[in-house]
Amino acid sequence: MSALYPFLLRPEFVERPWGARNLSPIYPGHRCEKPVGEVWLTGDENRVSNGPLAGRTLGELCREYGRAVVGESARETERFPLLIKFLFPREMLSVQVHPDDEAARRVGLPCGKTECWYVLAADPGAQVALGLKPGTTREQLAQAICEVRAEELLNWVDIQPGEMIYVDAGTVHTIGPGSILVETQQNSDTTYRLYDYGRPREIHVELGLAATKARTRAGKVRRKERTTTLVASPSFIVEKFALTQTRCFEAVHSPQVVVVLEGAGMAEGRSGGPVSFARGDALVVPAAVAQVGIHPDQGLEMLRMTLPAEPTPEPETTPG
Repeated sequence: MSALYPFLLRPEFVERPWGARNLSPIYPGHRCEKPVGEVWLTGDENRVSNGPLAGRTLGELCREYGRAVVGESARETERFPLLIKFLFPREMLSVQVHPDDEAARRVGLPCGKTECWYVLAADPGAQVALGLKPGTTREQLAQAICEVRAEELLNWVDIQPGEMIYVDAGTVHTIGPGSILVETQQNSDTTYRLYDYGRPREIHVELGLAATKARTRAGKVRRKERTTTLVASPSFIVEKFALTQTRCFEAVHSPQVVVVLEGAGMAEGRSGGPVSFARGDALVVPAAVAQVGIHPDQGLEMLRMTLPAEPTPEPETTPG
């Protein structure tokens, strides 16, 4: 257990046809020869960049240390429970849907994919689509896919910086161009593309329609006043902090993930020594470390992701 400490993970830049070549303001120095749509922060192949564990992947550490990394609230002992990404959409994403836990397990996958998006930046008119228009059936959606007009049946929603969007599994959805989003999700990369605007990528109409739910809880999360919590759900909790002085964060049941949105700071656990971080960095605090002190610098704004300590209902949302 003593070998564990708060560690930074190197981001993984993932090419997507709908992505951006300029990743400012998060990664202004990163040069993209091809469009980058996703920057993975806590994937299985993300590597530690500080301390004695430098060079090890997050997946390797989970398999070696198990619950000491993932905590007691994680469903799987040797797999990190949360996949966190920055999204940089500059063109339309495919119209897609993700299976829930039950549907995923029927096809041999460890879990489904419920996710949420924190809107870090949004151009005027930026939109996402959440679910189908009321009364739309699977049969009507299948016909619209054949007729290359599936986007007409979606519930389009304007988005603004600072909003949190909840997208539970089974929701047909897509993201339009012109925003930067922070995605927190169950650790699954299973996506069923229903419709992809003619791009030469595989689509999964039969699987996607089978996973589609007529009604879901997807929408903008109703945020309570005077709380740091952006969303609390059965699969994750996301909080936002603007720190001007040192603060300690604890979680004995769950790993903690800190994602820096603005400014810089330093983290210090009970072992491993201090580690500095800045905008775009992701810090993982293994569950066995339990407590980490965050010392802010330069107007630190950060998100903190954890697992719920007890059964948690889905959040209250509005459709648009």
